[in-house]
Amino acid sequence: MNILIFGGTTEGREISHLLAERGAQVLVCVATEYGREEQGKAPGITVLTGRKDRTAILSLLEGADLCIDATHPYAENISRTLRNACDAAGVPLRRLLRRESAADGGTRVADAPAAAALLAREQGNILLTTGSKELGAFSAIEPQRLYPRVLPSHESLSACEAAGIPHRNILAMQGPFSQELNEALIRQYRIAWVVTKDGGAAGGFPEKARAAEATGAGLIVLRRPEDQGEDLASIVKLCEEMMR
Repeated sequence: MNILIFGGTTEGREISHLLAERGAQVLVCVATEYGREEQGKAPGITVLTGRKDRTAILSLLEGADLCIDATHPYAENISRTLRNACDAAGVPLRRLLRRESAADGGTRVADAPAAAALLAREQGNILLTTGSKELGAFSAIEPQRLYPRVLPSHESLSACEAAGIPHRNILAMQGPFSQELNEALIRQYRIAWVVTKDGGAAGGFPEKARAAEATGAGLIVLRRPEDQGEDLASIVKLCEEMMR
C-alpha cells in the first residue's frame, strides 16, 4: 500500500512510523529542513522537503492509495489545496487533526491581524508564539515591543529581520516548552501579553496558558480555522483494513 502523508506535526511523524511498521510504503512531505530533521529516518519511509503547489501534489498522488493530511491545524492553505488535488486525482483523503485544548482562558480573536489591532491599543512587551509567518501582521506595532519565539532556522531568522525585530528580541528556540520555561521567559523579558495559536497539548498550549495565568500576562489566542478531522487511531485502523 502506498500512502502519501503531508506532515510536519507530531501526529504526522507518529502515523508515518506506525504505517511503515505495518508494511506500507510511506512518502512524507514536509515544508522545511526542520521538519525533515524532526521526521527522522525509518525503513519504508521516504521524506521530501519543500512546499508543494497543486501541480506538484497531483504528481505525487500518482500511484497513491491514500493521502493523509497531517499538517498543522492552522495550515488552511495546504489543507485546501490537498482536498482539491485529491478530488481531482480520485485519491481518498483523510484529515488527521489534533484536538483543541480544553482550556478556556484568554481572549479569543479571529486571526493575527485582529490580535495586532487589539495590542496596538495596549501597553507592554509582547511574546509572539504564533510562528514567523505571522510576523507581518504585527508590523504596525513598535518592533521593540515584540519578542517572537521562532524556530532556530534561517527562514525564521530572516523573517524576523525582515520585520525589523531587534536581534536581542529574537527568541530562536525549539520546543517543547514547559510551563516553568514559559514563565521564566515572560519574567525575563517583562512580557505583558502572550499571543498564541491553540495547538492543543502537542503544541504546548496548556503550558503557555498556565504560564500566562501564573505571571499575570494577558493571553490572546488566535481561533482555529473551521475544520473536521479524525484522530490517529481511527486513521491507522482504516489503513490496516485497506492493507488486508
